[in-house]
Amino acid sequence: MRRVLTYGTFDLLHWGHIRLLMRAKALGDYLIVGASTDEFAVEQKRARRPYHRFGTRCDMLEAVRYVDLVIEESSWEQKVRDVQRYHVDTVVMGANWQGSPRFEHLREHCELVYLPRTPGISTSKIRRDMLADAAAAPGRFSGLPGVMAAQFDILERSA
Repeated sequence: MRRVLTYGTFDLLHWGHIRLLMRAKALGDYLIVGASTDEFAVEQKRARRPYHRFGTRCDMLEAVRYVDLVIEESSWEQKVRDVQRYHVDTVVMGANWQGSPRFEHLREHCELVYLPRTPGISTSKIRRDMLADAAAAPGRFSGLPGVMAAQFDILERSA
């Protein structure tokens, strides 16, 4: 059985994420996804916390049919341990990581594959588009229920 491992924050799960998971699964029989903890996501991206909390992001990933196991990603140093612990044959990452020492050292332990990103979609783009929409029509989200309205109100105020 070929085991494949990939890592990511997977916040605001979108078509680019699904395509990555689909293509990663096609490289093996068993796909393991390392989901970044909220703290690690903030540390690595030097940004605010993910929109969805860690547990919610894990639940969403577990619901994707290509994913066999979701594990916690909480440090850069854990990668070799994960490869060894889960008997990983291939680590798959987006092409934006190509050449990064964060992953290149894994070649000593397994195959390392970089997949091209899906053009036109990213979590950053979704956030920017939401902020632009909120700025273009202040107050338009006030009729939404509860938490959703509060989240969009925050977006409007920060735009």
